[in-house]
Amino acid sequence: MPDPDPVVAPGTPWWLVAAGPAAVLVAVLAVLAAGTFSEIFVPTFVDPGALAMYGLPVSTVLVELSAAVTTGSLVLAAVVLRPGRPRRRALATAGTASAAWAVLAVVQLVLRYSTIAGTPITDPSFGGELGLFVTEIELGQLYLGIILTVALTSAVAMAVRSANGAMVTALLATAALWIQASTGHAAGSANHDLAVSSMFLHLVGAAVWIGGLAGLLVGRVRGALGTADFASAVARYSVIAAWCYVMVGASGIGNAVIRVSSLADLATPYGLLLVVKVVLLVVLGTFGYVHRGAVIRRLRSLGDARDGHGPQVPAAVTGARTGASTSGTGPRGERPDRGPDQAVTRLFWRLAAVELLVMGAVSGVAVALGSTAPPVPDEEFGAGSSPAELVTGYPLPPEPDLFHWAFGHQVSPLWLFACLAGIVVYLRWFVRLRRRGDTWPAARAVSWVLGMITLLWVTNGGAAMYGHLLFSAHMIQHMTLAMIVPIFLVLSAPVTLLLRAVPVRKDGTKGPREWVLGLVDSRWGHFFANPVVAAVNFAGSMIVFYFTPAFRFALEAHLGHALMIVHFTLVGYMFVNALIGIDPGPKRLGYPQRLLLLLATMGFHAFFGVTIMTGDSLLVADWFGLTGRPWGPSAIVDQQKGGGIAWGIGELPTLALAMIVALSWSRSDEKEARRRDRKVARAGDVEMDEYNKMLERLAERDGR
Repeated sequence: MPDPDPVVAPGTPWWLVAAGPAAVLVAVLAVLAAGTFSEIFVPTFVDPGALAMYGLPVSTVLVELSAAVTTGSLVLAAVVLRPGRPRRRALATAGTASAAWAVLAVVQLVLRYSTIAGTPITDPSFGGELGLFVTEIELGQLYLGIILTVALTSAVAMAVRSANGAMVTALLATAALWIQASTGHAAGSANHDLAVSSMFLHLVGAAVWIGGLAGLLVGRVRGALGTADFASAVARYSVIAAWCYVMVGASGIGNAVIRVSSLADLATPYGLLLVVKVVLLVVLGTFGYVHRGAVIRRLRSLGDARDGHGPQVPAAVTGARTGASTSGTGPRGERPDRGPDQAVTRLFWRLAAVELLVMGAVSGVAVALGSTAPPVPDEEFGAGSSPAELVTGYPLPPEPDLFHWAFGHQVSPLWLFACLAGIVVYLRWFVRLRRRGDTWPAARAVSWVLGMITLLWVTNGGAAMYGHLLFSAHMIQHMTLAMIVPIFLVLSAPVTLLLRAVPVRKDGTKGPREWVLGLVDSRWGHFFANPVVAAVNFAGSMIVFYFTPAFRFALEAHLGHALMIVHFTLVGYMFVNALIGIDPGPKRLGYPQRLLLLLATMGFHAFFGVTIMTGDSLLVADWFGLTGRPWGPSAIVDQQKGGGIAWGIGELPTLALAMIVALSWSRSDEKEARRRDRKVARAGDVEMDEYNKMLERLAERDGR
């Protein structure tokens, strides 16, 4: 069945390809202007040659652009474009771009190692040294991981056809960006986690922003998006782009805080490049605002007219419905889009072209920044560092007290952005319901905000500052994530609010509502939401986590720590939602069974706490036992204290959950009684009448 309205854009704007060369040119000129070729990575005594010197920034720009087109096209296919030709074209674009990404990543690896080692590519020993680099050196292993992940992304992108497949492939591309974020400035330094988090947000935001716009333009040029599809896709992409702009801006601030210590640093080559990048980002934000304010509304009205949902456009002037060929020209050689939408479409092309050119310039400046020595050097921990710094990668914090627990901080841009974005989105949905006259309890909104603030404290506050150093502090993090944050989130009913505030999409695309409902109604969703499974997962996860290498992975790796936060928050949410939840999902047990399940799970939880309290074997001894803290109890005493915290903190949330279950039980009985009273008032007490008749029949039988 052919797709409706398969028109092409007025003309083929081949000048859009100037974005790539512009980015390359800006990168080379910026690096030359900064005069930092000798400062790239590690200074060497051997000149690696002009090919490596000039080829590295070029290959880096091309890698980033191909990564952006890959990621952006996959996001479009997953959440923006409808099934059929639009989605197929986006997936084909992603497959081609990811294949180019993989090849360019290999080229970048070769040139980067040549620059690092100062060994020309033509040197006979270069191949053997490169092999050792990717197998024995951590940085080389990261670059090899990027190449393998991107190659897998390319293979999967070529095979998938659905929105689900596009989302899975987008997650693979995101994994490659995560690895790439670990290879930038400050890797291995005191600001490692801050640098990795901010760089990851920066890369993802820029990739989806740039790549999404490029994917839309490719789809329009290749005729996969008609006027209606294009208008709808641009409107949806604009919302995504706004969030990407915030991500890029916020992460850029985080990176600047790490590498620029004063205003005087802005006069350095790195500082000047940073100022140029900020100016370009402001220009990009201005163009994005213009798109949202003018072009999108006019495109949408034209799309509605084409579909018959708005003012009708005479067929004689649209061209597409007057016998004009959809292959590119009409009977008089005119383009099929000749008509009232031509001016709007041309305006969009101009704005999009300028956006892409500026985006290319931003990419070039970003590459130059990555190749320029920052004013604040990325100091590695080494001689003179404390044992705690060498083990944990963080400076030794002051001795913990109430003030530092409450107001201490260790910023993680990833979780800071996630928590603030969660508050903004929920409150926007809340206001949307209120404005259209629907009701939503304000207490639920308060509960959500409290949950996000608690999560923010766990991931950025005093608990995060001491969680890498003290087992007891880590246990506070764990118990807060699994027992306290989920109660606030469940009582706020975010899924129910989503279903009421976000409209249904009827064109086959999958927005936030469709994705959440798909997960909730899936087989895996029903399985993990089952009350018994949720309880076993909640209790068993602690054993699996603390008595396997997973605990070490969460301590040593930034990714492991992030996965720990996500896992325990979700596991806690599933368990609490099965007990007191309002959101759809699990088939909940009766109230007596819920109380029994809660008590059984908490009994196992108490057993875990007692086991840690009485144990005399230190978990991850080469971590907690080698911190060399001048204050606080010994590592084993602190671990036993952590077991007491696991037991003690679990008691209060358990009591709160039991009280909520009991209160819900009482309210349920009251509702049932009121329902029965209304039924009796309306139709009489049928059940009691039947019961009395039965007693009369029994009495008559006994009399006989």
